[in-house]
Amino acid sequence: MRENRREIPGVRLGVSGLWAEIREDRFVPGSFELVVDGTPQSHVNLDRPEDVFFEYVRRICALIDLIGLPGEPITALHLGAGALTIPRYVEATRPGSTQQVIELERELVDLVRRELPLPPHARLRIRYGDARQSLARLPSGLRGAVDLVVVDIFSGARTPPHVTSAEFYQLLRPLLSGRGIVAVNAADGGALAFARGQAATLQEAIGQTIALAEAQMLKGRRFGNVVLAASPAPIDTSWLPRLLAAGPHPARVLEGEELRRWIAGAPAVSDDTATGSPEPNRGLFGR
Repeated sequence: MRENRREIPGVRLGVSGLWAEIREDRFVPGSFELVVDGTPQSHVNLDRPEDVFFEYVRRICALIDLIGLPGEPITALHLGAGALTIPRYVEATRPGSTQQVIELERELVDLVRRELPLPPHARLRIRYGDARQSLARLPSGLRGAVDLVVVDIFSGARTPPHVTSAEFYQLLRPLLSGRGIVAVNAADGGALAFARGQAATLQEAIGQTIALAEAQMLKGRRFGNVVLAASPAPIDTSWLPRLLAAGPHPARVLEGEELRRWIAGAPAVSDDTATGSPEPNRGLFGR
């Protein structure tokens, strides 16, 4: 006898042509997963938006917790919408924050907003278009005012090359406030050539950079996500123990000389040399 389940809501994306759908989490009531082209891209707990599931998203949220005072509103810019997991987290933990989201696929946002509604009081503006091209159309008042830029851009399972170069990251630097950071999700595996190149690129284009990931991931023993954080201002590394303690565990933070050794001479990426992130093995996600 077939299990009686409601039809999975989905949509064909207008730009990429990929299929996006919202799946219920069978194990956590009130939680949902956004899957694009068979790749899980976001997880949302509607009842507890501060409860994030994916490891790399939890690491980005741990970085967010260290900006300013606990609960203080921030100004955030999100490049790539997904299921709006991180904007929901910012709204839940820092009410009154001003947030901008840039997303290429309008149909994706329509699906997410219909199936996973945002809090009605959230100060969130969504802009549609290519992330890099749209930066020039942001309000002038954001220059020097953005505390957080999250770069989490995927077309299917890969990050496009044009949002991985030094020229792209240099466009973000004038937006940052005095305490502003750029947080980048770099998906990679094996020798981690892409992630190490992104760290070198952020150092060149933004400034001081740290890398945060699960210990085995940083050793190149599995495909996964490295969170990179960069700032033109000196990063106060006194909070690194708090960052590590926030989990998920086990975690490592690479900075300074240790980060330089991990980069191991990987060159910074330019528009001429950018290749985008590698394609993960399709069996990785069990679909």
